[in-house]
Amino acid sequence: MSGNFATIDYLIFAIYAVTIIGLGLWVSRKKKGVERSAEDYFLAGKALPWWAIGASLIAANISAEQIIGMSGSGFAGGLAIATYEWMAAATLIIVGKYFLPVFINKGIYTIPEFVEKRYNTSLKTILAVFWIALFVFVNLTSVMFLGAKALDTIIGNGDGSLIIWMVIALAFVAAAYSLYGGLGAVAWTDIIQVVLLVMGGVITTMIALNKVTPEGGIGNGISHLFDAAGDKLHMILKKDNPEFSNLPGIGTLIGGMWIANLYYWGFNQYIIQRTLAAKSLKEAQRGIAFAAFLKLIIPLFVVVPGILVYLMYTQPEGTAIIPGVQEVFLNADGSTNYDKAYPWLIGSFVPTGLKGLVVAALAAAIVSSLASMLNSTATIFTMDIYRPYFNRTATNKQIVRVGRISAFAALIIAVISTRFLDGLPQVFQYIQEYTGVVSPGILAIFIMGLFWKKANARGAITGAIASIPIALFLKLSIVDLPFMDQMLYTCIITMVIIMGVSLSTGKEGDDPKGIDLNSSMFRTGRNFNISAYIILIILAFLYTFFW
Repeated sequence: MSGNFATIDYLIFAIYAVTIIGLGLWVSRKKKGVERSAEDYFLAGKALPWWAIGASLIAANISAEQIIGMSGSGFAGGLAIATYEWMAAATLIIVGKYFLPVFINKGIYTIPEFVEKRYNTSLKTILAVFWIALFVFVNLTSVMFLGAKALDTIIGNGDGSLIIWMVIALAFVAAAYSLYGGLGAVAWTDIIQVVLLVMGGVITTMIALNKVTPEGGIGNGISHLFDAAGDKLHMILKKDNPEFSNLPGIGTLIGGMWIANLYYWGFNQYIIQRTLAAKSLKEAQRGIAFAAFLKLIIPLFVVVPGILVYLMYTQPEGTAIIPGVQEVFLNADGSTNYDKAYPWLIGSFVPTGLKGLVVAALAAAIVSSLASMLNSTATIFTMDIYRPYFNRTATNKQIVRVGRISAFAALIIAVISTRFLDGLPQVFQYIQEYTGVVSPGILAIFIMGLFWKKANARGAITGAIASIPIALFLKLSIVDLPFMDQMLYTCIITMVIIMGVSLSTGKEGDDPKGIDLNSSMFRTGRNFNISAYIILIILAFLYTFFW
């Protein structure tokens, strides 16, 4: 047994795993003699309330790549990485007001299905295959690898010997209930996962603040954070900052960050699927607002711990001296392993008993994201590949069975693929950068399809094909562009291509599949409107204070 993890910690962690699996199986039980429908399995029977939607959105979003990766980026670059979270709050408001009404009005199961209704089947299939590959080889793989890497550091000795076993354990817990129960099991267990996530994050941050100064005390820790790490508490980086290429100053507010966030929150199947499962549009919008509020607090227990570890590592005056801390983060080649920040913090300072709870919270974030991605991968494969191409007359029983089999296959492939991620620095930034090669083109297709009636299938397909070489050219060209700027320019150029091809190949007038929009479609309820104004005011204050 590892010296880092006591028997009581193992017991707490085991209780968490059993509880989540048991709850997932219980909520997904079917009534005797009643066959589970595709809507039950993939959209939770369209019965989710706003609070379950909001919690599930955050549980699906916050995983190892955020907790481990963003803490590592907080260590490397400071608070500026929190812009992914805070701008996501504003993005959610836009998605709730302008995107959701169209999606729910169309009655879709998947985002590729919307593409088929707006453009054509060929483009739908291309994007369906792309998303399945992205979920399996990037999302599922990175979440399992980073999660296993963290657990290896906390539970084991950090030498990598437990990584493969942790990968298998995380995969098993996620599969144990999500494959059987579908989205309903995922969404309802996410409520517990989010509560654990917040509790664990708050505990870790409070302990780190208490340990960062020799005299201890949370108040002293906060004061020291502002005094000794003031240069790490800026949201808008200057050009001489080493992290400027990842977070290009004012460009994070007016440029490519919008591309990343609108793509992720508006057109990402494993995110938007929760809102499609809402009781009503109003309920979905309230859930979106709830998630936006939660996004505002996440940097406090994801990014701030990384900055506190940076202080312990660099040891400026007034910082507690931690023996051997610098050796912990050094790689064999002399580089710094930033992604060890959060696991090291838990393993070094969280006391026995609480450690089991904090690790359960970390596992909750990982497992909930894995379960969400598995369900969405199965949904796209079953509804957009299997049913239209292999069995148009499939029964509900056949559809659900294929969904389970495809999710299991995706999980096995992702487990095998985790071995290829070892050795990458700042995995969160790596994922963002390489997803950014494809996301601008896809966003352009959706934005033009939603809001410009003349956009046609030929224009969209041409734009989709052209966007990849455009992105790669900007990435590999001699002009040294931050990847967020590359995303912005790629999206704009792709939109221009879609517009040009659509106008030159389409008939006069609007495309027959163009969406009729009217002002009544975008009217939102009083609760959503009040929430939106409060969120925007808070964001204005945060960016002003930490500018």
